[in-house]
Amino acid sequence: MSRRMFLITGVSTAAGLAFVLPTLSSASAAAGAVPGQPAPAFEVMDATGQARTRAQFKGKTVVLEWSSSSCPFAAAQYKAGRMPELQRWANDQGIVWLTILSSHPSRSDYLEPAKADAFNRKRGGAPTALLIDASGTMGRAYGAATANHMFVVAPDGALAYAGGIDDSQSMDTGKIASSHNHVRAALEDLLARRRVATPSTEPYGCALAYAG
Repeated sequence: MSRRMFLITGVSTAAGLAFVLPTLSSASAAAGAVPGQPAPAFEVMDATGQARTRAQFKGKTVVLEWSSSSCPFAAAQYKAGRMPELQRWANDQGIVWLTILSSHPSRSDYLEPAKADAFNRKRGGAPTALLIDASGTMGRAYGAATANHMFVVAPDGALAYAGGIDDSQSMDTGKIASSHNHVRAALEDLLARRRVATPSTEPYGCALAYAG
């Protein structure tokens, strides 16, 4: 079964990105990033030049947020305040939050580490670390398809959630502010030692700028 992709008109595609609303999480499944199964290993440099690995966070709940410097869906989450608010809340709970930029250096929205860090700070980002996955290796391992594609790894190393940040599927900050946040719900279930009620949803947003 194939993934349907919708081009959203009236939005600039200067960065060479398609704006998509996937209907199936087939990319994640094909890559092996399946809720209930071990989360893929990774080793990626962060914006400060420090290597970050999956093993480094063993025993921790980890949120993986794929983002983009050019995607209006990602920008809207920060403009609405929902993403940085959730990052700060997660940090207060002892949860590791990793924001990942998987744009290839050949793509127009690629940012070198220092510029990526400055960009993320300017929009109010407060992750544990900002990872620069320029090769796309980590993104492909997880099957990350869009900016705002989210993954939650449980303390036992299993993937607990994969999908969209919320149910708004929107760039409207008002709709985002009133939406149901899937990631927060999954984290609250894990903190309460409950089974995650909704382990997967469909990601939405801008197609990530992997190498062609």
